Amino acid sequence: MAQKGSILIVDDEIGPRESLRMILKPLYEVHTAADGEEALKCIQNQDIDVVTLDLKMPGISGFDVLQGIKKIKSDIEVIVITGYGTLKNAREAIRYGAGDFISKPFNIPDIIAIVSKSFERRSYNQKISNLVKQIKGLRALEGQEEGLPSILEKGVQNSPGPSEH
Repeated sequence: MAQKGSILIVDDEIGPRESLRMILKPLYEVHTAADGEEALKCIQNQDIDVVTLDLKMPGISGFDVLQGIKKIKSDIEVIVITGYGTLKNAREAIRYGAGDFISKPFNIPDIIAIVSKSFERRSYNQKISNLVKQIKGLRALEGQEEGLPSILEKGVQNSPGPSEH
């Protein structure tokens, strides 16, 4: 069985928070937070892939939470879901690293599609990151005394050839 992705729903209003939880629970491991401080603690203590984030909350603003998430773990995908869906807010959220922006009230098919897209984007970004690390590792091998070409040649020379009949 494939491991479910993990999502954190951050909203100070219980109605939208619980609606999202019920929509997404069959598909993902769901965590919830009622404010920004609770959300940042969850990011530090849990393995979270995607966050849905309200902008207008008491205490720490959604924009500050978004910046905090990206400082703690920059590869988390963030979807802003807000009742204050202005163009200015959307631009600012994207500038701070949000991957998507949804206005309240939301509809279920849009939520499922956008969350799914965010999980896919995170998966692709992780694959690219791993590939870059592998390339850097190969480059580091090139800088060693033997060098990558000689390591590869030895591997080819020592591999068994085709069997003769």
